[in-house]
Amino acid sequence: MERGEDGRSASLERRDTRPFSMVGVTWTDPAARVTGTVEVRAREAGSGAWSPWLRLDGDSGQGESGAARGGTEPAWVGPSDGVEARVRSAAGTSAGLPAGLRLDLIDPKAAPGSEGANAMEPAAFRVGEVGESDEPVPDGSGPASQDPAPDGSSDPAPQETEEPAPEVSPSGPETSPSAPAPGGSASPSTQPSPSAPPSASATPSGTPLPPAPPSTAPKPPITSRAGWGADESISPEEPGYLPDGKVKAVVVHHTAESNSYTCAQGPAVVRGIYAYHVKQLGWKDVGYNFLVDKCGTVYEGRKGGVDRPVMGAHAYGFNAETTGISVLGTYTDTAPPQAAMVSVARIAAWKLGQYGVDPAGTTTLTAGDSGRNYMGKTWAKGARMTFPTIHGHRDGYNTQCPGDAFYQQLATLRSWAAGPVTGLTLSSVTGAGKSGTTYYTKAGITVKWSATTPAALIRQYELLVDNKVAATTAGGATSATASLAAGKHAVAVRAVHQSGRTTTTPAVTVVAETTAPSFTTKPSLALRTGTVSTTAVPVTLGWKATNAAALKEVRLTAPVAKVYGPTTSSAAHTAKPGTATAWKMTAHDQAGNTANASVTQTPVIVQETSATRAGSWTAKSSSSYLGGKSSSSSAKNASLSWTFTGKSVAWIVSRASSSGQAHVYVDGTKAATVDLKSATTKYRDAIWTKTWSTNAKHTIKIVVVGTSGRPTVTTDGIVYLK
Repeated sequence: MERGEDGRSASLERRDTRPFSMVGVTWTDPAARVTGTVEVRAREAGSGAWSPWLRLDGDSGQGESGAARGGTEPAWVGPSDGVEARVRSAAGTSAGLPAGLRLDLIDPKAAPGSEGANAMEPAAFRVGEVGESDEPVPDGSGPASQDPAPDGSSDPAPQETEEPAPEVSPSGPETSPSAPAPGGSASPSTQPSPSAPPSASATPSGTPLPPAPPSTAPKPPITSRAGWGADESISPEEPGYLPDGKVKAVVVHHTAESNSYTCAQGPAVVRGIYAYHVKQLGWKDVGYNFLVDKCGTVYEGRKGGVDRPVMGAHAYGFNAETTGISVLGTYTDTAPPQAAMVSVARIAAWKLGQYGVDPAGTTTLTAGDSGRNYMGKTWAKGARMTFPTIHGHRDGYNTQCPGDAFYQQLATLRSWAAGPVTGLTLSSVTGAGKSGTTYYTKAGITVKWSATTPAALIRQYELLVDNKVAATTAGGATSATASLAAGKHAVAVRAVHQSGRTTTTPAVTVVAETTAPSFTTKPSLALRTGTVSTTAVPVTLGWKATNAAALKEVRLTAPVAKVYGPTTSSAAHTAKPGTATAWKMTAHDQAGNTANASVTQTPVIVQETSATRAGSWTAKSSSSYLGGKSSSSSAKNASLSWTFTGKSVAWIVSRASSSGQAHVYVDGTKAATVDLKSATTKYRDAIWTKTWSTNAKHTIKIVVVGTSGRPTVTTDGIVYLK
């Protein structure tokens, strides 16, 4: 990698390479870091398109004991065959770039034992000084470039070697005796299962292994090292375990690389990180205890047993008391997908649950070395530091990890891991009607709910009726049914988190009852005022329905369909004259009980020609009159009378501004004086009505008043209901 003249920058121009999918920048001193920007971009194999510049985290920050080199986090770039890099010190700093800058390329596309079994070897090549030729590295494991002298002069520096650096222990007391996992790699769990009880297993050398205690949380599915294709031959050193044998906290990371990988590429990304940590940085194994891809798949990281307190290399100064979980990708601007968040919460809850640690609590850790975190807080070696039991890498080290957007989600992650279930809401009760705040049902109900805690972290839901469990469902369910005895009940939903902590919704009142509504006033018809025609007579339909609990509605089902509220007791309609029509109604209560009632009546039109006459009347013809004819009189005391048998009657007239008045007599008794005067001309107008409770024989007589200046009365006849 060619340095700038000021020693504060370096670059590698576009180079053709053998295929690779992951890239990182390393340097000679494992303790050094780049205080500036490290950027790379790659050329996509096949299309030849160059990616945007990808910024790498300038320090892997784990602090592995015995590391051979320092380096950035590696970045997944996908299948590529060309690369370009640039490095620059931060403005305002006097520090130059570390010596021995090298661009390392990894091709992890195939697992050991498959076709292309050597694919985990770095696919890099050596780049000489200006004017020299590019020369592929014979064994595929050498540097991608060689630096000039550290002072920036043009004299080439001595060639970097691949010999391991001297043993270094930047983590102080975190170094512990190494011990292999029983039987080689860690257990290849693929399904959730309870933790195994403590065992008396030992390493091949006879050293007892730390116990694998049972957990208060279920074990999630974990893809074993064999499952993601770990080449165990490149890291033969036995694993180490936490000195006190107890995980006190979980440190959350991101791998600070591209998020463009697919779910199917997750194992290759893990293989690439593993190869980079071991082959390029000189660590004994991958640094993280667990890795999680954006689709939620969990991968076993450092070997030694997923259920054991394996010492990782992920949190400089605090490796000796923690376990590390890293999500593949960069989450500075965007939080990980929920699937990844859920898996991190499940792993964290399971590991902390093995040691009785509350995921929502705090813990005290002893610093293995002096340090400073991303927020500027500093401490000395041996300091007792308080952390959330689930915290971000930046809390204990000066790094952006796990990214701003991910860091802001850690409170949510703690809540998911610790419980209880949050956001639990009883959303609806079906099979029941609601009046006010009370539900009514015949017996059976379906209760629906929702929660913000993901289903994978919920053990079960319980439907409670009067504080007793009426139904139990799995954590992924959103509804349950129950059959209620007659009476008033309190219904609620209780969510049981995988930790055993519970949350219960406020109870709702549900009344179970089977009493049908009643029509205290049966449906009936009465004539009303309005325009009459040979096809439609204005009528009023009346009724009264009640219910012991809560009436929901009354439905008219024939001759037309209408729905009326519980307090409505009448409605305007029209009926066809000369036809017996059934008016059918059904009352519904909130519980679903019903009652039916109906009435059948016939409107009958009686023309003026059928009336008994007295005085002078003149016949008039017009299509505007009912039946085409009407009778008119201006003579005082001229009269018309009709006799009928029915329960409701209406007098039909024509009206204008010159119309006069008439007295109306019912069964010989004066009932009203009606003024026919109207500002607008009206025909076939039912101007006066009378209704009785039962059918009976009645006589209606109209008498002309002879109103001064407007004596004329014009009538079409009457209509009555029978």
